[in-house]
Amino acid sequence: MQFYSKFSNVFFILLGIFIVLIFKISIDYTSTNGFCQSCHIHPQATTSWRLGPHYDNSSGVLTGCTDCHLPPGGVAYLTEKIKTGFRDVYAMIFTDTDNIDWEVKSSRENAENHVYKASCIYCHQNLYPRTLSKKGEEAHLYYEQKSTMLRCINCHLETGHFHRTKPEESFAIKETVLKPVYDRAADVDSFQNYLEMIPGTNIDFEMIAIKAGTFTMGSPSTESYRRSDEGPQKKIRISSFWIGKCEVSWDEYTAFLNETGVQKGSDNHYAAINDSKMIDGVTGPTAPYGNPDQGWGRGRRPAITMTHNAAEKYCQWLSDKTDKKYRLPTEAEWEYACRGGTEGAYFFEASPEQLSDQRLWNRIFGLDTTLINEYARYILNSRSKTHLPDRVKPNPFGLVHMLGNVREFCSDWYDPTILSRYQDKEVIDPPGPESGSAHVVRGGSFKSDATTLRSAARDYTQNDLWLLTDPQMPKSIWWYSDCNDVGFRVVCEYQQ
Repeated sequence: MQFYSKFSNVFFILLGIFIVLIFKISIDYTSTNGFCQSCHIHPQATTSWRLGPHYDNSSGVLTGCTDCHLPPGGVAYLTEKIKTGFRDVYAMIFTDTDNIDWEVKSSRENAENHVYKASCIYCHQNLYPRTLSKKGEEAHLYYEQKSTMLRCINCHLETGHFHRTKPEESFAIKETVLKPVYDRAADVDSFQNYLEMIPGTNIDFEMIAIKAGTFTMGSPSTESYRRSDEGPQKKIRISSFWIGKCEVSWDEYTAFLNETGVQKGSDNHYAAINDSKMIDGVTGPTAPYGNPDQGWGRGRRPAITMTHNAAEKYCQWLSDKTDKKYRLPTEAEWEYACRGGTEGAYFFEASPEQLSDQRLWNRIFGLDTTLINEYARYILNSRSKTHLPDRVKPNPFGLVHMLGNVREFCSDWYDPTILSRYQDKEVIDPPGPESGSAHVVRGGSFKSDATTLRSAARDYTQNDLWLLTDPQMPKSIWWYSDCNDVGFRVVCEYQQ
């Protein structure tokens, strides 16, 4: 009897050791690059990994899939491994891989869900190696100061998987031989649409005449996905004005940069390169920290990543160049122009419930995006980048991309209770609050769900968050390092 008891104890000990060994072998095998690549449905990930410094480097150290895409060890490693495994198996079996946009999946917003900061630090424990550049030292020092908010991939997104992006373009405008350089701005002697011409360049843009009128600003309490800062609704009277048919393009903004900005690589990062180029004291942007167009291209795409201050300086420069009064639209002007005489959630006939990807019913049974695709570039059709103006239909006033593509700066300071502060029965040309800490942003962007594309939806600038990755001290007053979906369009004042 004693023999059998000892035998059973030895048996269970050996069985436990066997199970542990099998478990360890299984974990090790399913963590190899070969196993990951056998199941994964995006083979280009392997190719881009081999082109990056985690595969081919001077030290000869090879970093594998799980070194970055799982925590460095312990219970967290096993937990995330199980979750990741189920997700990948589900995707392999049930997902139509032909409809997956891997370029979008490579964006930082998506990468943050699959790359672990602890894994980066586990390998890169010394943040100040002898070979680190001065710029790198400053960036890593800034990272340590903001370590609770920053992640390694804020700056090193392409380290794991190399992406061949377009080289950073020069700010110089490439003038075509077919289009002459304008020697004067447009002559406007009546209130109608006109083509503005920027003197000294071959750049022009359309301005749309918006006649005076009255509209109801804000959203009704019955509108789905409405936020409290969109009400109460208020009757507003707007005077006539012109507004850009499209957002300010890179071509237009680059003309401003060429004439007032500093050259890339200038030692003085916060000074104009040539005071003789200044127009009536308008200072120009410093060199950006990184590629401001995100590698998507410039031309007629909307200019992005500039600060609200930079947008206002552009308007001042454009006013001086054309001898007209250009500025950012007030929030009331923007909503009046966006609605185009309509009163619904959008300027086309649809409801947020029909179009929202956040609604579980729509996710299960699908949603018809045919109509919204004609008017807006948003999260479901933008491929996470900006688009040209001729890709959508105009609103009733003839304006394009009022909803989607990029959010747009307004001149107003942001106040969540501003509509309740207007006491008159009919408010005339409200300029917004007299002061504040953030400015109004309107219109939704290529990142937005349809719920935030509504005509009354409001947002505001978040200066600290949008400059989080910028390690410069002081931070740039011209470029945002962490906001790539805000631009602006201009208004020209009408004086009869």
